[in-house]
Amino acid sequence: MADEHDWASLPTMDEIAISDAEFAKFRKLIHEIAGISLSDAKKVLLVGRLSKRLKHYRFHTFAEYYHHVTNGGAPDERQLMVDLLTTNETYFFREDKHFDFLRRKVLPAHPSGRSFDAWSAASSTGEELYTTAMVLADHFGLEGQWSVFGSDISLSVLHTAESGHYPMEKTRGLPPEYLRKYCLKGVRSQEGTFLIDRRLRAHTHFSQINLNTELPKLGSFDIIFLRNVMIYFDAPTKQRVVARLAKKIRPGGHFVIGHSETLNGINDELRAVQPTIYQKP
Repeated sequence: MADEHDWASLPTMDEIAISDAEFAKFRKLIHEIAGISLSDAKKVLLVGRLSKRLKHYRFHTFAEYYHHVTNGGAPDERQLMVDLLTTNETYFFREDKHFDFLRRKVLPAHPSGRSFDAWSAASSTGEELYTTAMVLADHFGLEGQWSVFGSDISLSVLHTAESGHYPMEKTRGLPPEYLRKYCLKGVRSQEGTFLIDRRLRAHTHFSQINLNTELPKLGSFDIIFLRNVMIYFDAPTKQRVVARLAKKIRPGGHFVIGHSETLNGINDELRAVQPTIYQKP
């Protein structure tokens, strides 16, 4: 670490460069932790997102920061690095055909008297999870037997998801009737924001889960969403992750992936019922 008297001589954020060897170390590290494969094209992204951490610690090089997060004494910084390098773009009713399928095909066929349980396996800031919850509340009612579990590797996005508190610009994609039924508009100090109704949030729960490791005991689910995640994995990682999640799907349950993803060559246990939607026999 630089001496405090060297602060003026530190490179600016724009001047901090990463060598090919340093980038290779970070690429290997994020793959080992989260299964994410960073292409050479992501070098600029990594530099942009981690340079502020170098400045925070007054490091001159990425090698110093790498040593800091890998020497065992900085677990919080290691988690922050993962948070910074994972992509969390999401919005309400994204790829809405999936929710139409849930509403029209899955829910009407669900056995009466049994809880319906959904898992948003890369829930990010929660929009996918609460979209699912709204669809389930419409079908079963707010007093019905249903739950939505949300998990992510990033703690920071999970905190946002658990709060259910968003700026008003996040209402993009939310049907007006759902906004009225399941959201509360902020007033006074909370003006410009909205909050997911606590009665809806009562059916949700959250936990940090790394899909690249063995899963904890979670029970089983009627539907699992893993959308726009596998695009960051190499083929062996995809196979392992999907195999783990498939074990958590109830017979007859569904597995939903992103519109640019496929399970072809990845898993032959789940059968396609329509593009990006699979079912466990």
